[in-house]
Amino acid sequence: MPSITRSPEVGEPLEPLPRKFAAFIRPELPGLLNEIRAEVTRAYPVYGRLLNGPNGDAVRQGVEQALVAFVDRVADPGRSSELRDELLRRFGRVEAYEGRDLETLQGAYRLGARIALRRAKSVGRQYNLSPALILAFADALFSYVEELEAVTREGYAEVRERAASEVFALRRRLLHLILASSPLPQTTVSELCEAAAWELPRTCTLVALRPPAPAPIQAALDGDVLADLDIPQPHLLVPGDLTPQRLAMLGTALSGTRAAVGLTVPLAQAADSVRWARRVLQFVDDGVVPDAPLVRCEDHLITLWLLSDPALVDQLAARELAPLDGLPAGRRRRLVETLRVHVSTRAPAEQVGGILGVHAQTVRYRLRNLDAHLGDRLTDPDRRFALEAALRSLHLRGHDAGD
Repeated sequence: MPSITRSPEVGEPLEPLPRKFAAFIRPELPGLLNEIRAEVTRAYPVYGRLLNGPNGDAVRQGVEQALVAFVDRVADPGRSSELRDELLRRFGRVEAYEGRDLETLQGAYRLGARIALRRAKSVGRQYNLSPALILAFADALFSYVEELEAVTREGYAEVRERAASEVFALRRRLLHLILASSPLPQTTVSELCEAAAWELPRTCTLVALRPPAPAPIQAALDGDVLADLDIPQPHLLVPGDLTPQRLAMLGTALSGTRAAVGLTVPLAQAADSVRWARRVLQFVDDGVVPDAPLVRCEDHLITLWLLSDPALVDQLAARELAPLDGLPAGRRRRLVETLRVHVSTRAPAEQVGGILGVHAQTVRYRLRNLDAHLGDRLTDPDRRFALEAALRSLHLRGHDAGD
């Protein structure tokens, strides 16, 4: 016996319906179509407005084709449903363009099915059809609605995926422009933000990632985080302050990926934030900063400053330590190490000796030697500060200033 079958994705085959049932239902279609339109637009006013809009003809044609295709398939189970499917996909596209979820349309489908079932019961009484046949019709009808919903979702998903891709591209372009060296015209920024559905923040935090950045990161980020992940130096922009909630989000999204969090800065300084974050990642690679899943720049500001221009620091160190240049290398190295601990801790000889692992008397002897060679460099505040900065920088880089 001919039957309506569901598509493989939807489920098991339906109970069979006799082909002659189509002959009973087909004459009812014009009246049924009008009844469904009236009740659906009353229950869902949005579709009343849609029927009177630019997509009205497509909506009316889609509803009609969905009903006709059902009856045609009862009469001929092998009948193609291509036209119906394309119209249903258009339904889904319209819902996506209108910004609605699919629950409203699914509700309209099911309401239409209940109206059709009510009409079938009336036809059953008119032609004295068996209750078993009406039950089989109900089963076929609601399974058919599931099929309609599945096809509609295809069109809906198509638009949503394309829109998400377009928004992602716009947001990535916006991120590029924010990090560009030249300032952006305000009108350009505003227009791009509107197109990308992104609110321009007052402050932001940049995050540098060690490449390659795994693709799943994007899905775990907050919706307003801008990202550029498939480049040699992947990075993120987190709008606003770095709250505990934002940090927790980053910790989850970047699990297994080494990253450095820049400072929270005004948007105009975003390029500085990502530059600092990348520098800290390099410090981790160089062994200057301890490794961690998520390193924060704010914990290493002095290191960032002291190592911002190593060549200049080398020149500063050479100038301030020039009076020690004539000493033997070993002696010079010991004096410089003692000097570093002394100027950075301001501690007494006993404590300096404990840090260096030498006797306090040895420290005092070295300090007298340093005083003799460096003179007012140790008493003048500016010169002493220059010495401390240079020696700390050299120490962070693992350089032996005594060489």
